[in-house]
Amino acid sequence: MGILIQAAQLILSLGLLIAVHELGHFWAARAFKTRVDKFYLFFNPWFSILRAKRVNKKWRFSWFSPAPPKSWEGYPDNTEWGIGWLPIGGSCKIAGMIDEHMDTDAVKQPMQAWEYRAKPAWQRLIMITGGVLVNFATALIIYSMMLYAWGREYIPIANATYGYDYCQPALNSGFAGGDVILAVDGKTPETLGDAMEQILYASGKPVTLLRAGDTVQLTLPANFAQLLVAANIKFFAQERIPFVVDKVTGGSPAAAAALQEGDSIVGLNGASVPFLAQLSDSLLRYAGKPIELSFYRNGELLSREVTPTDNGKLGVGLRSSFSFFKTKRLEYGFFEAIPAGIVLGTETLVSYVRQFKIVFSTKEGAKSLGGFGSIGSLFDKTWNWARFWGMTAFVSIILAFLNILPIPAFDGGHMMFILYEMVSGRKPSDKFLETTQMVGFFFIIILFVVANGNDIMRWLASR
Repeated sequence: MGILIQAAQLILSLGLLIAVHELGHFWAARAFKTRVDKFYLFFNPWFSILRAKRVNKKWRFSWFSPAPPKSWEGYPDNTEWGIGWLPIGGSCKIAGMIDEHMDTDAVKQPMQAWEYRAKPAWQRLIMITGGVLVNFATALIIYSMMLYAWGREYIPIANATYGYDYCQPALNSGFAGGDVILAVDGKTPETLGDAMEQILYASGKPVTLLRAGDTVQLTLPANFAQLLVAANIKFFAQERIPFVVDKVTGGSPAAAAALQEGDSIVGLNGASVPFLAQLSDSLLRYAGKPIELSFYRNGELLSREVTPTDNGKLGVGLRSSFSFFKTKRLEYGFFEAIPAGIVLGTETLVSYVRQFKIVFSTKEGAKSLGGFGSIGSLFDKTWNWARFWGMTAFVSIILAFLNILPIPAFDGGHMMFILYEMVSGRKPSDKFLETTQMVGFFFIIILFVVANGNDIMRWLASR
C-alpha cells in the first residue's frame, strides 16, 4: 500500500508540473498570436485516453481513440487538447516549430503569419522560456503558500540532545555516532540542513564536533563530496532518537508479541541498543530469527520474544524526531510568506545547482542518476499534504533547471539556438535544427534508460 501511495503522489505531482510547464509555452504562444496545434498531458503513442477540441463552436470529445475524428480536420485554428496514457511527459505542439514531434513536412510549406518560425526571435525566446519560468514560479508559489499555511518547524542542532547518526562515508571520514556539529569552517549551522549544505562544500576544511562532552576538530578529506555521491546515500545524518512505538500493525510480529503504543525498546538479546538506527541495524541481522526485546512500559522494564520479518521489520510505526526535542517554529502572515517563499525557492535552486555540479563532475555521477523510482521514493508512504507539496515544489525546481540546460531537444537547446541567432543575425537552417533535435532526442532516451536502469539495479541489489 505504501508503494501505491508513493506512486499516486508521483503521478499527481508530475501531472500537475507537466501541465503548468506546457501551459507556460501555450500562454506565451497565444500571447503572440501563434497557433498551437496540440496540448497534451502525458504522451499518447498509439492512442489517447481523451481528445477534446472545439468544433463548430461546440466542444467535442473522443475517448480511447488512435486518431482524432475526421470531422475535426476543418478547424485547424483550434487546439486539440488531450490526455495520453504514458505518464512520462507532455507536449505543446506549436505550429511551425521543429521540436520532438518532428513535423518536418509542415515546415517545408510556405511560411504563415501564425507560425512560430514567422515570429521575431525575441518572441520565440519568450515562447520557449515560458515553461521553465512557469515551473519556477509554481515552486515559489507553493513554497509561499506552504509557509503561510503551515509555517516552518525544525529542530535546532543545539536541541538534538542525543546527537546524530551518520552515513557510512561520514563514519569512514572521522565522524562518530552521537557527534553534534558545532561549526563548519568557523560557521555555526542552525539546522541539520544548514550543516549538510556547508559540509558538502567543506572538503579539506575543519569541522568542529561535540563528542561525548569534548570538542573535537575534524578535517574532511578533499574528495568527501565525491565519496557521498559514489555511495548513493539517502541521508548524510539524522537525529538520534529512541525506538518508541507509535502504532502497532495488526498481524505483525509486534502485535504477536503484544507490544503497545508508547513502548520504548532499549535492548536486544541482552545487549543495550538505545537508539533507532542501532536497533534497526540489529533487527536486520536477526531477520526471521526469534530474539528477545527489552523495553520500557510506564517506567517498568519488560521483555518479550519476537521474530522479525524476513526484511528485519517488527511491523510498528515510530514516533518522529519532533516528539523528542524542543522545536523552533516560524509563523508567516500572507504578505510575509510571499518573500519568504521566494527566498526559500531561490536557495533551493542554488543548492540543487551546486549539488548537480558535484554529481556530474565525477565519474560516479552517472551511477547516482535516478529515474521515476528515485523521485517516487522522495514522497512519503502515507499521504501527507505538507510533504507532498514540499516535494512537488522541489521537483518543479528540478524540472525548471533541467529544461534550461543547453541540450538539443530541451528548452535550453532551443534557447541556445535563438540566442545564437539574436547575436549573430543568422538563423540556423531547418536541416541543422532537425539533426540536433534527433541527437537531443536520442540523448534523452539514453538518459531515461540509464536513470531508470540505475533504479532497477539498486532495487535488485536491495532484495
